[in-house]
Amino acid sequence: MTFWTRRKALDALAHVDQSRQLRKTLSWPHLVALGIGGIIGTGIYTLTGIGAERAGPAVILAFAACGILCAFAALTYAEMATLMPAAGSAYTYTYSVLGEGLAWIVGWSLVLEYAVTCSAVAVGWSGYMVGLLESMGIHLPHSLIAGPYAGGLINLPAVVITGLVTALLAKGAKESATVNIALVAIKIIALAVFVGLTVFSLVPENFTPFMPYGFVSHMDDAGHVRGVMAAAAIVFFAFFGFDAVSTSAEEVKNPGRDLTIGILGSMVISTIIYMIVAACAVGAWPFQEFAASGEPLAFILRSLNHPGAAWAIGAAAIVALPSVILVMMFGQTRVFFVMSRDGLLPRSLSDLGPDRRSPVKVTLLVGLFVALFGGFLPLATIAELSNAGTLAAFISVSVCVMVLRVTKPDMPRLFRCPAVWVVAPLAVIGCVYFLYSLPGTTLRNFAIWHVIGLVLYLAYSRRHSLLNKAV
Repeated sequence: MTFWTRRKALDALAHVDQSRQLRKTLSWPHLVALGIGGIIGTGIYTLTGIGAERAGPAVILAFAACGILCAFAALTYAEMATLMPAAGSAYTYTYSVLGEGLAWIVGWSLVLEYAVTCSAVAVGWSGYMVGLLESMGIHLPHSLIAGPYAGGLINLPAVVITGLVTALLAKGAKESATVNIALVAIKIIALAVFVGLTVFSLVPENFTPFMPYGFVSHMDDAGHVRGVMAAAAIVFFAFFGFDAVSTSAEEVKNPGRDLTIGILGSMVISTIIYMIVAACAVGAWPFQEFAASGEPLAFILRSLNHPGAAWAIGAAAIVALPSVILVMMFGQTRVFFVMSRDGLLPRSLSDLGPDRRSPVKVTLLVGLFVALFGGFLPLATIAELSNAGTLAAFISVSVCVMVLRVTKPDMPRLFRCPAVWVVAPLAVIGCVYFLYSLPGTTLRNFAIWHVIGLVLYLAYSRRHSLLNKAV
């Protein structure tokens, strides 16, 4: 079982073939925008309704709980990312600190976080696109706007947007990040308009009872999952993104400064925005009415007699939500790229062109995977499965920080997680509690996913690992 515990050198970049090393083209504005671009998206535009249905007005607390947990995780990520400025994020950290077997599990979990998240965002984008088209009198056939789960054939808009983002990513990191900055600006302006139009329409009665279903996740008599933690377990999906910043570490010009600003800055800004928007949403309109909408923010504005603003919000979502797909696909391509470079996936996937700007083969493979999930699976199912993968990665990074504080206490750290023996354990405990709050079916699917992953590892990856060949 030595293959399970073999570790990659901490200075991983020093052992990488130059032809398989990505160019350094990103600085902190790119990273902050990358983080916000990944965080501000489907979570606030579409999952606000699903969260409100599970928690009522206390969905605000659900966003707060997610923000606190992610703040702890972000601090541990910032230490690891500046300590090991290599592509691959949690997978790379785990490989160097805990061993190859656990690294594979984390890398396999990141497929759920990044690639499956892209699919969920694509489905959310499709909801806004269909809503906008219908408001213009254009009605697409049901068979082309819903997967088999909803009586359709395929969610074609979700597949189309995935293809467009894949093409952009294939051009390179800097080009993608630059486009992302513009898309992030559009999203923030749209949310500012929503807050400006709803803040004067808040009705105190809409906040009572504030916590109608209690705090703990539970199943009600009708078989629905309820409670603040039930909502948090799904709106946690809204906070993905800051960790995608760490996947870009190899391409950052000044990792010590830029990664810290990118990870922590995007996390703080996004949490504040989320709580303000959620408060305005539940205060401006009864949550029971907008909870079932696939475009809750636009629904609320239409209900408040702001049809023009509702149209603008829908249009902004259509233009800007692809930035989330872009960020998450970027993260997934970098994880797969490094796994391929390490030999755990076919080495040909890590081939780069002469300009070393993008792993095109990996990008196309991820794009195909995302399109299949987005075209055939429903949003809630995808989001919950994504959350399980992310929580597993957060746990691993927090453990890595603690292990290195014991085994390598003298390593120079450009950023040190404050109160690490409080922050890191709380991050682990919080993640375990969030996992416990997910539906049982999601946890079963998560276990099945990893059984499949372990079969692939034992059948292929452990034998083709570069560390195995080095023995």
